[in-house]
Amino acid sequence: MESAAKIKEILQAAELEKLPDFIAAYQEDPRNGVQKLVASAQKKLDALEKEKQRIENLKKYEKEYAGYTYICGIDEVGRGPLAGPVVAGAVILPKDCNILYINDSKQLSEKKREELYDVITKEAVAWAVGYASPERIDEINILQATYEAMREAIGKLSPAPDLLLNDAVTIPGVSIRQVPIIKGDAKSISIGAASIVAKVTRDRLMEQYADVFPEYDFASNKGYGSAAHIAALKQYGPTPIHRHSFIKNFGF
Repeated sequence: MESAAKIKEILQAAELEKLPDFIAAYQEDPRNGVQKLVASAQKKLDALEKEKQRIENLKKYEKEYAGYTYICGIDEVGRGPLAGPVVAGAVILPKDCNILYINDSKQLSEKKREELYDVITKEAVAWAVGYASPERIDEINILQATYEAMREAIGKLSPAPDLLLNDAVTIPGVSIRQVPIIKGDAKSISIGAASIVAKVTRDRLMEQYADVFPEYDFASNKGYGSAAHIAALKQYGPTPIHRHSFIKNFGF
């Protein structure tokens, strides 16, 4: 008979999809320690099934518009920071996509976003990002710059989408049919995927800027107006990546 310690090792090594086999193998074992392991496996399995159902629910809009061939989710990151670009993500997922844990990027840990970025960019039919620089934001305002970044991302996609699912906005200057969805990054798997791609892309860029401008703690604040960032701004002045239209309230 296997020891409880050995069975625990088996559970720890088991992939989620193998949990039913683990439960079936050990559910009749009378040992209290083993039954606790079976209960733990069942809890993980229940959580997995709940997540699968959540992902299925996230496909509501994709199913509603299933007659379209290439449905693209669009989202942006970085409208609020004092520094750095605004970044738009555009993702076309396969119709049978079952990537678990996709969600509004703000609801995910950095580690989970990084993991999902790799899976999304590998499995997507197409994906792209668009940028609007701080200079462009100052020139045409943040909303118009966001639209510009979104149009850039859409224009990079191959194949081209025939339907856009947007997080709340309708993008001007785009002939493709658009469906704006309020809080879409938490309601559509495609928009959620786009939010993750945009967020990871921008965060990585801000971490690179942190090496160039170490005083501003960009690796941590990502350009947002944290106390440390504002203190550095007042002490050292703006960098070339600061948005002058955003920092004028600080006397710049």
